[in-house]
Amino acid sequence: MSGFAVLGNPANRRVTSFAAAVTAAGLPPPRVYAWRDVLTGGPVPGPGERVRVDSPGEDAEVGRLLRGAVRAAAHGEITGTAAAHAGLGAALRRVEAGGGTLLSAPDDILTMSDKPRCHALLREHGVPVPEALAAVSGYAELRAAMRAAGWARVFVKPSHGSSASGVLALTAAPGRVAAVTSVERGPGGRLFNNLTLRRYDREADVAAIVDTLAGDGLHVERWFPKAGLGGRTVDLRVVVIAGEARHVVVRASRSPLTNLHLGNARGDVAEVRARAGARVWDAAMETCARVGAAFPRTLMAGVDLMIHAAWRRHAVAEVNAFGDLLPGVLHRGEDTYTAQVRAALCAS
Repeated sequence: MSGFAVLGNPANRRVTSFAAAVTAAGLPPPRVYAWRDVLTGGPVPGPGERVRVDSPGEDAEVGRLLRGAVRAAAHGEITGTAAAHAGLGAALRRVEAGGGTLLSAPDDILTMSDKPRCHALLREHGVPVPEALAAVSGYAELRAAMRAAGWARVFVKPSHGSSASGVLALTAAPGRVAAVTSVERGPGGRLFNNLTLRRYDREADVAAIVDTLAGDGLHVERWFPKAGLGGRTVDLRVVVIAGEARHVVVRASRSPLTNLHLGNARGDVAEVRARAGARVWDAAMETCARVGAAFPRTLMAGVDLMIHAAWRRHAVAEVNAFGDLLPGVLHRGEDTYTAQVRAALCAS
């Protein structure tokens, strides 16, 4: 092997953090292949390079290229997620054909980025996940499916979304609807991901949001009641590296959406572990390791794990192919990037 390489957005802190971990290991800096260049026919990693595929997010022009769109999306705009997923697949196939050794298999990245497909794979591997509805094409079909299932509360998720973009925590009953979400409605029916959560109580508003999102596909799960501590709902982001559940962050929120970028707080891992007890905690970490085993050709996966409000069981909410950005979180003295460099070297 000639060294490490990274496919990413060069100035992004994910890329710079991984590069710092590589050089800290006494190795030459990784060669950085920019998403913009790869998506416009530029060079891709070749034989002898260990290739970290990093997130294409946080770059409007990269998003436009992935979607094959004429214009870049406005800041925060939720649009073309299915097209972006297809563009990601095409780009990853091109990178794979270059002959480098990818630390994440393209099929695994694409599965993690497709919520219905990922949910089905996890079920096949015996991973506990919330119940899910069959595919729905819009709000009317969603409500009919909820009534048929006897569910009053669900999470509605774009099939190819990330970072809670477009997610609605929906409660519906005869004559009453409430949705908590980061979605902001804009002019002309456009939708935007806003860091300030909103509550929609008018059914017409909720229906308009769901119908717009449905054009790119929806994944609907039964609401899983999460554990709480100190008046906040909590869940876990667990980073699995080389099949081992390692770095853990507690995400604590006063809303149903716990993503840290929405202004939520990091909780105390030791407190959650003590409250759960050894049996429940160990079972949860074993489940995260089982998630890693479902993607055997991939070095790292970020697992969003929910512990039930009764503290007796758990379920996996999502798996994130780029879910290792946990600044300041150490496991055995290593951050997520250092641990991956070491694991990749040990595997070679």
